[in-house]
Amino acid sequence: MAPRLDFSNWWAKDNRTGNPVVVTMENPNFSVVEIDGPDAAFRPVEKSRGRNARQVTWVLLLKANRAVGCVAWLATALWALLGAIKKRLIHRQGVKMASEKLGKGKLIFKVIRAFLFTALAILFFEVVAYLQGWHYFENPSLHIPRTSDMQGFLHMVYVAWLTFRADYIAPPIQALSNFCVVLFLIQSVDRMILCLGCLWIKCKKIKPRIEGDPFKSDDVEGSGYEHPMVLVQIPMCNEREVYEQSISAVCQLDWPKERLLIQVLDDSDDESIQCLIKAEVSKWNQRGVNIIYRHRLVRTGYKAGNLKSAMSCDYVKSYEFVAIFDADFQPNPDFLKQTVLHFKDNPELALVQARWTFVNKDENLLTRLQNINLCFHFEVEQQVNGVFLNFFGFNGTAGVWRIKALEESGGWLERTTVEDMDIAVRAHLNGWKFIFLNDVKVLCEVPESYEAYRKQQHRWHSGPMQLFRLCLPAIITSKISACKKANLILLFFLLRKLILPFYSFTLFCVILPLTMFVPEAELPVWVICYVPVFMSFLNILPAPKSFPFIVPYLLFENTMSVTKFNAMVSGLFQLGSSYEWVVTKKAGRSSESDLLAAAERESKTMNQPQIYRGASESELSELNQIKEQKEAARIPLKKVNKIYRKELALAFLLLTASVRSLLSAQGVHFYFLLFQGVTFLLVGLDLIGEQMS
Repeated sequence: MAPRLDFSNWWAKDNRTGNPVVVTMENPNFSVVEIDGPDAAFRPVEKSRGRNARQVTWVLLLKANRAVGCVAWLATALWALLGAIKKRLIHRQGVKMASEKLGKGKLIFKVIRAFLFTALAILFFEVVAYLQGWHYFENPSLHIPRTSDMQGFLHMVYVAWLTFRADYIAPPIQALSNFCVVLFLIQSVDRMILCLGCLWIKCKKIKPRIEGDPFKSDDVEGSGYEHPMVLVQIPMCNEREVYEQSISAVCQLDWPKERLLIQVLDDSDDESIQCLIKAEVSKWNQRGVNIIYRHRLVRTGYKAGNLKSAMSCDYVKSYEFVAIFDADFQPNPDFLKQTVLHFKDNPELALVQARWTFVNKDENLLTRLQNINLCFHFEVEQQVNGVFLNFFGFNGTAGVWRIKALEESGGWLERTTVEDMDIAVRAHLNGWKFIFLNDVKVLCEVPESYEAYRKQQHRWHSGPMQLFRLCLPAIITSKISACKKANLILLFFLLRKLILPFYSFTLFCVILPLTMFVPEAELPVWVICYVPVFMSFLNILPAPKSFPFIVPYLLFENTMSVTKFNAMVSGLFQLGSSYEWVVTKKAGRSSESDLLAAAERESKTMNQPQIYRGASESELSELNQIKEQKEAARIPLKKVNKIYRKELALAFLLLTASVRSLLSAQGVHFYFLLFQGVTFLLVGLDLIGEQMS
């Protein structure tokens, strides 16, 4: 139906001026017409007569079509979920069970499984009591029947359970619930303060600035700022998918070649990957880039050991700064000019950290949710701490260090899996300052599979607890101010690294389902719904395009609290594989601009003859063999999904608690438990990282 443009109200305004117009003709075939007001066709129509029966029918049909579409979509999603459960959980087609090597994963799974069986037994008992009409649990003031009111053995057992539950189980659960709610509110206040600080920075337009261009001088002598000696390191280990694009991006940095050295620090144990990386280094070396390849024979200490070995070279002493890029990072050509210049006339500055941006953030639902978290981390946490405290955790890549600060802080240590945070804390204790540049962005990837993301998060949350145990005495005895000590201990480590995963897992995965079976211990609705939604809203503010994903983000963060809590406990008490380092799997994706630039470079290279200085025929044939090997390595491997038992057990536990909430008519609790249980089910079946249409 065409849109109806109703100008009748405007047209019918009584704003006539002058006399009426009379039109006459010599041989009139028409009667005299007097235009003395609006035509009947333009008169306002009564609202009650604006739509006829046919129009109302069409409107109702359109609304019904939308409703049927929503129902069909929900039915399709449910059918697909049931099909995935049948395929992956029952028939085990194309899946394998995830190994429980992360900390005390097996112990936590046994506890969750016992909790699940107990919840099922209690639910069965409660359903029987509900059908029998023993609705004592619906009464806020619990009424325990007397002995004379007993209706049999089962009724007596049920009443004994109510008494035991009210006297011995509810009080400790309520106390733990109140404790977690207090922690939750403290963490929420901290998050709000960070957001207010970010808002202040935006309003005042506060950011590190460089006055003029130090490399240009207008004086006669031309004594401009001389380019300092910069060392660029690319640590990698079995990075078949991304080594080429990272080396290519670093080799195109806009910096004088004689004052730049690139180290490719390869820890790969696959000889075919070593040959590919050597060939890539040789290609850029032939083009005049000052780049060298290093491979350790004794591969100890993971990334920290690799960086420590590279810094021990004699030629490093002639360099003033070192830039570090992981294998999937692609800096822009002007990266060094945007970062190194901040060190000029700032001798107390140790680190300049750039922001990450992600080439595959829209690949699937998992990458979209990661983008929300990381945007908040850089836009709010890193920027606010950099502006107001001159300290934040080094992100391990896309940063430039003053080599003197590294050496005075003890260099790279192999004692934890978060060597970047370790060196940042020790540099801060020695009085060095940091700068975060939110405008300088470096392209990289986020994990596209839940398995890779889970291992990454385990390392990121177990390492800080290891570091906290090791550096706590050094923090207490350091010469920094008491405020900085309190910030390090209370905020940086305890609140943001320990308390956050603890209360998130305990509150939403333990206490909430417990309160369904022990209704005497109540959890307020605002703790379950209102405050978490508001905090999720604050987290999404730095990524406004992700607002449609606010509910999946909230549910997924609660789901990830299991992995983070497990990692936190493992790191704090040195349990299980807390020191295990698993390289995050990459997909090797490039943005559209990168692909166009690469095609342009290849066309220029094909038009110009390549000169291999000092390359014999045998070396050229070896390069051709490596090129053939590279083409053969691009064959995609079949994806194998995994089943995660802890997540599945918690999914069934939450779904069981949602059924129990129906008996006590708790609507908000029911919907939250239902959606949270479905989210755990999707994660447990490895469906969260599937491709989005």
